[in-house]
Amino acid sequence: MSNNTNAWRDPSDTAVALHDVEFRRRGRVILSDVNLEILPGERWVIFGPNGIGKSTMISMMSSRLFPSAGKVDILGHRMGTIDVFSLRPQIGLASRELAKMFPAEEDPLDAVVTAATGVTGRWRDEYTAQQTTKARGLLERFGVGYLEGKHMWRLSEGEVSRVLIARALMNDPKLLILDEPTTGLDLGAREQVISTLNEIGTEDSERAVVLVTHRLEEIPKGFDHLALIGRMSDRPNPNPNPTDPQPGTVLFKGAIDQGLTDAWLTRLFDLPLSVRQEQGRWIAFSKN
Repeated sequence: MSNNTNAWRDPSDTAVALHDVEFRRRGRVILSDVNLEILPGERWVIFGPNGIGKSTMISMMSSRLFPSAGKVDILGHRMGTIDVFSLRPQIGLASRELAKMFPAEEDPLDAVVTAATGVTGRWRDEYTAQQTTKARGLLERFGVGYLEGKHMWRLSEGEVSRVLIARALMNDPKLLILDEPTTGLDLGAREQVISTLNEIGTEDSERAVVLVTHRLEEIPKGFDHLALIGRMSDRPNPNPNPTDPQPGTVLFKGAIDQGLTDAWLTRLFDLPLSVRQEQGRWIAFSKN
């Protein structure tokens, strides 16, 4: 396990802090011994293989799940001591799970503007002209202004991703979480979304941004902090069923160029890997 740790900060100084966090589902330990602090203005990548618990970890960071053990602080507030619905307007979230919550006939403009009240699906909600103008401007900013008046079910995967990112920024959140925003996209759509993420990663802002991915080549510019999520291997399996895999945990946290190395990724995927950067993008190949 990485020895890249510091004394814990006051929660009010962090955007997100997870202290000795464990998460169990139906008796199985999914995550264990998770410790991570993210400060305002930092750009983090949460990287690891599929099925390791990255989305579960992000659900706790975004106040959608409570830890089974340990402490989670979000924007200076401890989970379990605050009404999460009062906290969520300060958290921008874009994820596949969120996309499934919109009515099929929803106008993409409404999908963005409803973030102002934290709902998915506009019914009889009323929004100000200023809010509508802002939502329209966000769609234009990310190159999908032409979608106004269409239906969410008719959008391509790339268009949905950019609408969700626009929605996530509607409230000028202090914490922005992007969970696998390029999953399922073809090459063209992926590069369009990464261009959007490059803009977010390099903006001059005190907003903390967390990007979850399992693909090196999809890491945008400006993201210079890294948390590697892998299986626990230095202690007994806490799961009562011996066939259950070891829980996921944070193996490394620190500068991205210190974590994206041959040694760390070889350990993470149990496969000899060679890692390098080309034209500002990360790539990896098997040494076999």
